[in-house]
Amino acid sequence: MKLQVKFSLYNAVTKIAIILLLGAAILFSLERLAYNQLDNRLIKKKNKIIKNLTDSEIDSLLNNQDSFTDYNILKEEFIVLQDIPDNQKDSSAIVYTERREIEGNIEVYRILNYKFSYHTNWYNLEIGETMTTLQSIKNSIRFYTLIVLVIALLITLVADYAFSNYLLKPFYLIIDKKINKVDDPLHYNYQNIPTTTEDFKMLDNSVNTLMRKINTLFALEKQFIANVSHELLTPISILSTRFENMLNTPEIPVEHENKIYASIKTLNRLKVIINSLLLISKVENNQYLKTEEIDLREKLNDIYEDLEDRIADKNISYQIDIRDDYKFIGNKALMHTLLMNVINNAIKYNREGGQISITGNVINQKYVLTVSDNGFGMSEELVANAFDRFKRGNTEENGFGLGLAIVQSIAIFHKIDIEIKSVENVGTSISMIF
Repeated sequence: MKLQVKFSLYNAVTKIAIILLLGAAILFSLERLAYNQLDNRLIKKKNKIIKNLTDSEIDSLLNNQDSFTDYNILKEEFIVLQDIPDNQKDSSAIVYTERREIEGNIEVYRILNYKFSYHTNWYNLEIGETMTTLQSIKNSIRFYTLIVLVIALLITLVADYAFSNYLLKPFYLIIDKKINKVDDPLHYNYQNIPTTTEDFKMLDNSVNTLMRKINTLFALEKQFIANVSHELLTPISILSTRFENMLNTPEIPVEHENKIYASIKTLNRLKVIINSLLLISKVENNQYLKTEEIDLREKLNDIYEDLEDRIADKNISYQIDIRDDYKFIGNKALMHTLLMNVINNAIKYNREGGQISITGNVINQKYVLTVSDNGFGMSEELVANAFDRFKRGNTEENGFGLGLAIVQSIAIFHKIDIEIKSVENVGTSISMIF
C-alpha cells in the first residue's frame, strides 16, 4: 500500500473517529441544548412583551386570561397575565415544565413564570410553549449537526488527500526518476529533485551518493573485464603457437602429443570464454553502433543456412512461421549473435527427431518473436538464473553458460524484452518482445 494511501486512511479514520465522538457528545447533550434553546425563546418573548407593554395591552390580557395571544389552531403557545398582591418583590424569570389545561386541552408545556410591577401594580406573567416545539428544535439541531459533520468530514478528507499528494510528490519523483527508470548507472541523473522537505532532500542525496558508488564499481568492473580479456588473449595466443610448434617436433611420443592436443583444446575453450566476456563488456559499454536496418525474416533465413547441418544431424523438424514482417534499426552482427545463440540452444538441448518452431507476429502493438522446442527443458530454478553468467540449463551438456548472458546484453542494448517459459522434459520457449 502506498504511503499516500496510508496517510489518507489514517487521516480518514482519525477524523471519522473524532467526528463520531463529537456527534455522540452532541446527541447526548441534545436534550439540554434543546431546552436551552426553548428557554431562550421564552425569555426573548418575555423581554419583548415587557418592553412593549401598555395599559391597553394589560387590560386585554387581564380580561382574557384563558385565551391565547398570537393564537394558532394547534395551541402550541399561550400567554397569561394575572393580578397579584402588591407585597411582592422583583423576581427573576423561572422556567419549568408542567401539564396545563388551556381551553379544555391538556398539554405538557415549557412555562416561563415572571413577576413584575407596572405603574405600582404587580402582575404575574406566564408564557408557555408545548413540548412538541422542543421536539421540533431537537430534530432541527440533529439535521443541521449531521449536515455540518458530513460536510466537515468530506472537506477534511479532500484537503488531506490533496495535501498529502502535494507533500509526497517529491518522494514519488525520487522513486520514479532515480530508481525505477534507471537501466544503467552511467545514464543516471544526479540533479536533485526540487523539494522543501528536509527528509526528502536527505533521501535524494543518499540515493545520489549510493548511485555514485555503484557507478564507480560498475565502471571498474567493466574496465577490469575488458582489460583482463585483452591481456589474457596475448599469452593464450603465445601458448597456442608454442603447443602447435611442439606438435611439429619429429618423433614426439604419442602420449605427449595427446597431452598437447588437450592443452590446445583447453586454450581454445578459454579463448572462447574470453571473447564472450569481451563481447558482453563491449555491448554493455555501448561500443557498438545501431545504424543498420535489420529484417528479421532475412536474418532467420541466414541463420538457418548456418545451422542447417546441425539441424539435419539431430533430425530436427524446423519450422518458421513469420506472419508479419518486422524491420528495425540496430546492429546486424549483434542481432545475428543473439538469434544464433537462442536457436543454437534450441538445437543443443533438443532431442533426436525433435521440433523447433519459430513464430513472429504483432501482439498488443508489439512484435513478438518466439523460438520454441520440445527438448529437455529447465527447472524453475534454472529458468530464474538463466541469464546469470556461467549458469547452464543442462549440466550434462558441454558449454560455458555465457550464451544467454550474451543474449540478454544484446537484448538490453536493442531495448528488447525477453521471456523464458520452460518445463522439464517438455520443452522451452523464448520470446523476444520488440
